[in-house]
Parts: sequence; C-alpha cells; structure tokens
Amino acid sequence: MCGIRPYRPADRSALFDICVRTADAGADARGLFSDDDLWGLLFAVPYAERHPDLAWVVEADDGRVVGYIVATDDTDAFEQWFRDEWWPQFVERFPRPTLPDSREEKMIDYAYGRGRDGEPNAGEYPAHLHIDLLPETQGQGLGRRLIETLFAELKHRGVRGLHLGMDPANIGAAAFYERLGMERLPTADGGKSYGVTFGVND
Repeated sequence: MCGIRPYRPADRSALFDICVRTADAGADARGLFSDDDLWGLLFAVPYAERHPDLAWVVEADDGRVVGYIVATDDTDAFEQWFRDEWWPQFVERFPRPTLPDSREEKMIDYAYGRGRDGEPNAGEYPAHLHIDLLPETQGQGLGRRLIETLFAELKHRGVRGLHLGMDPANIGAAAFYERLGMERLPTADGGKSYGVTFGVND
C-alpha cells in the first residue's frame, strides 16, 4: 500500500528518476537526451527547491518514492526565479543552441526562454503543477489524492486558480484532468492546457 507524505530533500534524486521515466508523454524518456537530468531540471526539481511546502511524494511500502506532485502558487514569480536564479546554474552544462533543431536542443532553448514572455493563463490561474507517477502506481487513485492534497493547500492560501500544460500526446493524462473537472484553456499551437478555479475572492 502506498502512502502520500510531504517532500523531503532526500527525495531529490527520486524526482529526477521519476521525471525522466515518465517524460515522454507518460512513457520512459531515458536515453532520449544526452543528459537524462534535463527533464527533472526543468519540470520537477526546481519546484521542490523553491516550494518544498507545495511538494508531496508517493512512498511505497518498501520506502521507494514512486510518484510526486510539485507546484508553485505564483507562476509569474516562479518563472522569474527560474530565469534569474535557477537556470543560470546550468548554462555551462547546457549551452544555448544557436539554431535549435533536435528535440533536446529545443528543450534547452525552452529553458533559456522561460520567464521572458509571461504565461497568458497566470492571471486567472496563478498556480501551476507537475505530477508524475510510475506505471506501477497508476490506477490506484494516488494521482487524485495528490491533486486533492495540493488543491486543499492552495485554497487554504487563498490562491484563485491553477493551470497546467501537458503534451497533447499524453491522452491518459488529459482524460485524468478532465475527470477532475479541469477545463481546457487557450494555448499555443502544439500544446494543451487545463485550468481550475477555487472560488476564492480577492
């Protein structure tokens, strides 16, 4: 039986592992890039570093961390922090490509561009999340429990809403978000976004 608990710094390596093993539209992305850590450096670990109080993990009976949810309650502030403080640590490891062509180069270029243009959905939906579960844990209601845990905390903080972006190829994730009552939001070509409001007054 798996349980949910708050994130601990010792879980950092597990976040890297789970992120890459679910990064290819829910499938294993190990070996797709020259450095498997790139996925986690973009979509998991910075959230836990900046907002450990908005991160929870799924722990199996044997003590392994097999899933997580990470989030920010202020997308604009997070993206500015990512641009100014987080990503500069990795520029030597991941030089910006001049003409990004491969999937990996485009992902690195995306990292350099974060926080430049602003997120159009952040006004009404200021929070955003990333959630990943290893296949062995899926279908047990753990994703819903993680989401509910996060939503309860965001409501407690008075956050008005949350959005998320996802790979349109991940059909299972889209169905999951729709079952949770999240609604499709406008997004750029090639992406898919969902949002939910919490009925919080300013």
